[in-house]
Amino acid sequence: MTRKEKVRQRIVDSGVTAVLRGIDEEDIVPVAEAVHEGGVTALEVTADAKRCSDLIADVDRAMADTDAVVGAGTVMDAAAARNVIEAGAEFVLAPNLNEDVVDVCNREGVVAIPGVMTPTEAARAMEAGADILKMFPASTVGPGHIGALQGPLGDVPIMPTGGVSTDNVADYFEAGAIGVGAGSALVDYDAIEREDWDGVRESAAEFVEAIENVRP
Repeated sequence: MTRKEKVRQRIVDSGVTAVLRGIDEEDIVPVAEAVHEGGVTALEVTADAKRCSDLIADVDRAMADTDAVVGAGTVMDAAAARNVIEAGAEFVLAPNLNEDVVDVCNREGVVAIPGVMTPTEAARAMEAGADILKMFPASTVGPGHIGALQGPLGDVPIMPTGGVSTDNVADYFEAGAIGVGAGSALVDYDAIEREDWDGVRESAAEFVEAIENVRP
């Protein structure tokens, strides 16, 4: 199994990718560590953050001796993809489909997870070499949209993101999701403000438990 295949499997095994967005530089490592301690092994640092490459590199170093994999989200173009991969990102997500980003990921041996909504976008993404499809924003269409995409396209790997919470995560997995992405529903920003790392860990653990209760 290649490193890329191992990273993809780690994302699937995690069940949820934690979206670490808008977190201050001094907090990013303790937040990542707390979320990982809560049972999440896929950590996404968004590329729209200031000094995003530094943040990714910091988290990547902190997680080096763990089973966590660190990736970058909101990667909108090929230049941004190259920057975050150089910083250590092992998977790249986007809210949209940009075939150039997928191409960079494929050439660098990094997992590509572009954003899709329609069957046309999903088909184009798979043809471009995407590894997982990020159904975004999931709250707009709901769990039933997974079947609507997989019906004509086959068993494509779909990761709903945007509006997924402990209240509805079971519905997405039962509909055929291979994993989900979650930000504020998993990452307790109030606890971060208080530097309550136990609270951050517990919030992540609750989300992981909700997934474990529905997955075989």
